[in-house]
Amino acid sequence: MPKAKNGDVAIEYEVFGAGPETILLVNGLGSQMTRWPQAFCAKLTDKGFRAVRMDNRDTGLSTWFQPGQAYTLSDMSDDAMAVLDAIGADKAHIAGVSMGGMISQVIAIEQPDRVLSLTSIMSASGAPGTMDPTPEAGAVLTVAPPNPETDREAFIAHGVANAETIGSPGYPWPEGALRERVIAEHGRAFNPTGSARQMAAIRAYGDRTEALKKLKVPTVVLHGADDPLVPLRGGEATAAAIPNAELRVIPGMGHDVPPALYDIVADAILAAVAKTK
Repeated sequence: MPKAKNGDVAIEYEVFGAGPETILLVNGLGSQMTRWPQAFCAKLTDKGFRAVRMDNRDTGLSTWFQPGQAYTLSDMSDDAMAVLDAIGADKAHIAGVSMGGMISQVIAIEQPDRVLSLTSIMSASGAPGTMDPTPEAGAVLTVAPPNPETDREAFIAHGVANAETIGSPGYPWPEGALRERVIAEHGRAFNPTGSARQMAAIRAYGDRTEALKKLKVPTVVLHGADDPLVPLRGGEATAAAIPNAELRVIPGMGHDVPPALYDIVADAILAAVAKTK
């Protein structure tokens, strides 16, 4: 796989399709780019777009940081722009889930000339109260997993239970799919300390509301009505802040993108793209 360079940071990325316009897919806290599976990317490439997915810093096969090191959402947005540079894309449609939605918002705020459209999915504006999870969902971010080297089955069970806790009650995963995902992701890369640094980056950036009010980019905000990790008010606040943003609320959707939601998520991204035409 190729890597884009942002100073000393190397960002793993993968390109699907060869369309004239690029859709950059940015994923969430601690999650690898494989959370945008090839089957989802095909929903975009089949419509004639080039789809690009990437591992954020401190995740997957991109550069990992060490305890005591810190960075910001601005740094992470610069990583994404390094990927666009590497593939020769001056501009792109930007779509992000959860923390990836926050990174996408920062790209639109700080580098608006590179953004054709914005799709913010299951994310928030950073305003007070927009990122308050339920206690059960919050524990997904704070309770360390068992050691996979000493108790592999407990580690897998922990990952599956976490995914089910924040998942979509109206769009369940196929039997065994979450277990397969946990195993595959651990086999690809396992950096258990990265999420804490990414959480610190989110907190350090703070409330984006006033900056979002100045955006002029065509925007769709997609959020699950049943999201226990980033509550619906996170999406509502984002859409309310961005001028002319379209808010799409999906009953039964939680804080994930199972296969049954691929069409709904892809349609939201394509709707944002259509607003540029």
